[in-house]
Amino acid sequence: MKIKNYIKITILMLFLSIFLGSCKDSFLDIVPKKRLVAETTEDYDLLINNSGFYYSSTGGLQVPRWMGDEIAVDAHDITDNHLQAQLLFRWEDVIYSNPNNIVWDLSRGLGSIYTYNKIINEVMDSKEGTEAEKKSILAEAKASRAFEHFMFINFYAKPYVASTASTDPGFPIITSTDVTANNFTRASVQEVYDFIIEELTTAIDDLPLERPYYTRMTKPAARGLLGKVYMFMGKFDEALPLLNAAFTDLATSTNPPHLYDYNVEFADGGSFLPIDYTYNTGPRGPGNERYDFTESILARIYYSGIYDGNSAGRNGLVLSPEAAALYDTADFRLNFYDDTYEGYTGYYNNGMNPNGLLRKFGIQYTRYGLELSELYLLRAECKARKDDLTGAVADVEALRAKRMSANVAVPVDIKSDKIKLIKFIFEERIREWATEGYRWFDMRRLSVDPNAELAATVGDIHKIYDYVDGSTVVTETFTLDMPDRLTLRIPQSYIDENPGMEQNP
Repeated sequence: MKIKNYIKITILMLFLSIFLGSCKDSFLDIVPKKRLVAETTEDYDLLINNSGFYYSSTGGLQVPRWMGDEIAVDAHDITDNHLQAQLLFRWEDVIYSNPNNIVWDLSRGLGSIYTYNKIINEVMDSKEGTEAEKKSILAEAKASRAFEHFMFINFYAKPYVASTASTDPGFPIITSTDVTANNFTRASVQEVYDFIIEELTTAIDDLPLERPYYTRMTKPAARGLLGKVYMFMGKFDEALPLLNAAFTDLATSTNPPHLYDYNVEFADGGSFLPIDYTYNTGPRGPGNERYDFTESILARIYYSGIYDGNSAGRNGLVLSPEAAALYDTADFRLNFYDDTYEGYTGYYNNGMNPNGLLRKFGIQYTRYGLELSELYLLRAECKARKDDLTGAVADVEALRAKRMSANVAVPVDIKSDKIKLIKFIFEERIREWATEGYRWFDMRRLSVDPNAELAATVGDIHKIYDYVDGSTVVTETFTLDMPDRLTLRIPQSYIDENPGMEQNP
């Protein structure tokens, strides 16, 4: 299947949802049927306002959440209907064996890139809008296109290593709206990262400080994302000023995102209560509220509940015992997990999980754009890398104070040791986003870390647990083939339709 075919799958749905749902009647009246086109600057603004850019039922981190080293699987809650999830969990070479399968992450991302390209290539010639309005929309489309390429390069290419990036195969850089193109080639990892940096850098000045919706790209979002990109390249000197600038931008915004204080939200009368066990939905909060962008700098969400059709969902996914052990008993984030599945009418009524296997329940919407919590932890890591241990500790503790009732302070033996502190920050990332897909990206980045102690923190074992004769036991174990399977193979159907396209090992 060609890239153009993935794009075509989404174009009709995209344009129908945008124009039929958003445009004025007068616009529809004058455009011939089946020839809906964007003409005015407002039309292009509506294009970029489409909900499909920030919400997906299958895209986002639906795939990498099954490959993180912090997860395990419960044998009785993953079935043969969830083939893709099983293949991902086993770190198989081939994930999409059926050439007719739609690769949802590719389909969603490529469809978005198509529309961003349309905006970028046409908006400056649109009618009625001011020059500043056109530049702002152009900047937003460029920064958003950069974000999609950043996601793809971290799915389908090796982690960035400066000495090999110029020869490592990356991902096609797609800037055209020609759906008849059929000869896509892979740019190098270096070329893709250079493209992403250029897109974000040139966009920042024309982006607004804030927008009425957190689903739209803004100046602090682009700065924060660019800082994150530099961190994935190991360029911490370049990253820190951008992360600091993002915080400065947010401080001057009229309605910035803010961290939930779990001490308040889980107290009597708090917004996360009551915890509803009847339908196994757990506590309220961003995980159960699709439109809760309280902590979002740039809102990008995907549905992380059950999804069939040989795709992923969250069936059977539990915290590994090692990951569960990272949580302090005073950590309110444990409230999002359950080891008894009270109210569940199936298998778990017989007492499964007496040994503490935890499943995140009721979390159906995972945020993967740029959250304020991640900005804190990115800056904390960056400061620690640059030997500002005091500043790093302050950022980590600022987040922990909103998540824990006690033991907020970073342990004394850790806060004065650079490597221990960086490891603690990555563990904090697990505590914040366990089973959500973030860990896959951290594993890739850590695997090529120049510090051997940090690189050694990447886990390479997945286990399946079952309940046998009154005990929870390991029934199967899978080993990650590193470094090859830290990179997804491009679906073979795509390779077949693009002669000369290099496949990953």
